[in-house]
Amino acid sequence: MTTTTLAALVPLLPFLGAVAGLALGRTAPGFVRPLAILPTLTAAVLAVVVAVRQGGGRAIDAATQLTPTGSVPIDLALHLDGFAVLVAVLVGLVATCVQLYSTAYLRNDARYPSYAALVSLFTSAMLLVVYSGDLMVLLVGWEIMGICSYFLVGHYWETPEARAASLKAFLVTKLGDVPFLIGLFALAADTGSFRITKILAAVTNGGLDHPTLIALLLLAGVAGKSAQFPLHTWLPDAMAGPTPVSALIHAATMVAAGIYFVARLLPVFAASGAALTVLAVMAAVTMIGSGLAALAQDDIKRVLAYSTIGQLGYMSGALAVGDRGAAVFHLISHGAFKAVLFLAAGVVIHAAGTNSLAAMSRMGGLARRIPDAYWTMTVALLALAAIPPFAGFFSKEAVLVAAEHTAVGDRAVAPAAAGWTVLVAGLLAAALTAAYATRLWLLAFRGRGAEAPDHGRQPVAMTAVLWILAVPTIAFGLTSGVIGDWFDGHALTPSLTTAVLATGVTLVGGLVTYGAWRHTTALAARTPIGAVAAHPGAEPALVEAEAMTSHTAAYGTIAAAADPADPGRLLLGPLHRHAVTGFHLDALYAALFVRPVQQAARLVRFLDRTVVDTYVNGSGAVTRLLGTAVRRAQTGNVQTYLGALLAGSLVLAIAAVVFANVNAGS
Repeated sequence: MTTTTLAALVPLLPFLGAVAGLALGRTAPGFVRPLAILPTLTAAVLAVVVAVRQGGGRAIDAATQLTPTGSVPIDLALHLDGFAVLVAVLVGLVATCVQLYSTAYLRNDARYPSYAALVSLFTSAMLLVVYSGDLMVLLVGWEIMGICSYFLVGHYWETPEARAASLKAFLVTKLGDVPFLIGLFALAADTGSFRITKILAAVTNGGLDHPTLIALLLLAGVAGKSAQFPLHTWLPDAMAGPTPVSALIHAATMVAAGIYFVARLLPVFAASGAALTVLAVMAAVTMIGSGLAALAQDDIKRVLAYSTIGQLGYMSGALAVGDRGAAVFHLISHGAFKAVLFLAAGVVIHAAGTNSLAAMSRMGGLARRIPDAYWTMTVALLALAAIPPFAGFFSKEAVLVAAEHTAVGDRAVAPAAAGWTVLVAGLLAAALTAAYATRLWLLAFRGRGAEAPDHGRQPVAMTAVLWILAVPTIAFGLTSGVIGDWFDGHALTPSLTTAVLATGVTLVGGLVTYGAWRHTTALAARTPIGAVAAHPGAEPALVEAEAMTSHTAAYGTIAAAADPADPGRLLLGPLHRHAVTGFHLDALYAALFVRPVQQAARLVRFLDRTVVDTYVNGSGAVTRLLGTAVRRAQTGNVQTYLGALLAGSLVLAIAAVVFANVNAGS
């Protein structure tokens, strides 16, 4: 088969698996798991074949007109460059691991058939975004991911947290999608095409008339989809969904789509220095704000969620300084170790019976209970903190090197101010990342107290995928010197200056957190803390759902716990109460947007029910009264009708005479 045929099959196979899984879910449940795993696995293998054939060389393009529009045509197009083929491999690998993991995680879940089908559809949509060479076709995959995330985040719809989170994720991302769609149409109007290759050619030839406006409109959609400030607030709440869904969203789909989109169209954004500066500021605020918030969270998955927001900030920062190679390199590296972190967190929650780090810190022996999750999560946290030689070190260094080159004027794609903004924020965020990664590891695996509940050995389907994903977490960064051809030929190797600075602040962040943990552990009374819902033998998904419910019941919120032994409280001081709520952005949005909309809706309801309905009901009442009066006159007596006729005639005659005399006198 040709490379383009194989590439077309990559998104098609998971889609067919989703359709077949939904069709056979009730009638032939035995086929659901094979239909979830095999098409996705085959798509991953084909993605590897396509990547090998493409080889980091010249982009492969194929297109056929999908439909004539009378103006700008829409093409069913493929655009296979080094970025696309490597990101597709990441999506296929993570999606396959998530499907395997889910067979054990939701082994007795009655809604597993629909869940597995939605995961397959989610995967297909992301692969469509990755391979698409036409922006309208890309938009289809973009929107399918949005609706899939709504259903998957709300999988535990019985819990209020899941219901609220799914609705919030859908509405916030749609809020960004409105200007995004306008930006796409404006871009097509300026360049005369939705084809990515033609758009980039037009930009190169100066064919973009409104670069700043278009770039800012597109950035709004990217901020919503990739959870960047100020539209990032949906992502931490989305942790109310099943853990494998969190892994898929954070590592390989949805949030990666916005970064990938900007990387594909970077010349469009580079045409406006103002847009790149806005992107740099957005990335800096995202990196630092999310790092502070992660340091205050008690829910282990919310820590990882804010971590994702911060790492996406690094990717946005790389794009803001005009280096899409560094951005996509970090996207792939982050996808590997973040998938490990979330899937290992699912094992931890199942073993501990809680998602609360405060509760885990009161348990002893958790690391011994789950050695696979312990070791792989340790490796992934080291990669997250950018400790050499793990993958995160090399990819984060690529971002910082790109920012340094822009800051000192070695690269003129973006303003120097954007370079300094990203570089300084990136170094501060490196210290914060090390701090919250160290805190998570210490509270989860170095707890003291009663032995953790023994759930027996974790299912092989859940532990095996951790080791599979640990391989790229450890080794992918070591390929930075030989994979430059897949990344526009740019060098991705670290520089001495940024490597020393970044590693230094990382070690400082980790050591300071360790010292704070030793201090708070010595001072705090080791009293048990609630929010534990352990059920030995129960499936992990049930334990997770009950853990979320018990956490809210015990602490009043899913985010925080009043734990004096938390080193994050000592490090943040008075800032802790603000950081734990995400700096009150939800409250601000509620005051500025939610409550005014609700008040407007109440006003409309009042006007509809009290004013409009009064007139409508009044006209009906008058009609009924007239009908009643006329009905009473209908007695059926002929003499009465004749008498009324004569009386009426007499009245008319008298009136005619009177009016005639009046007119004659005048």
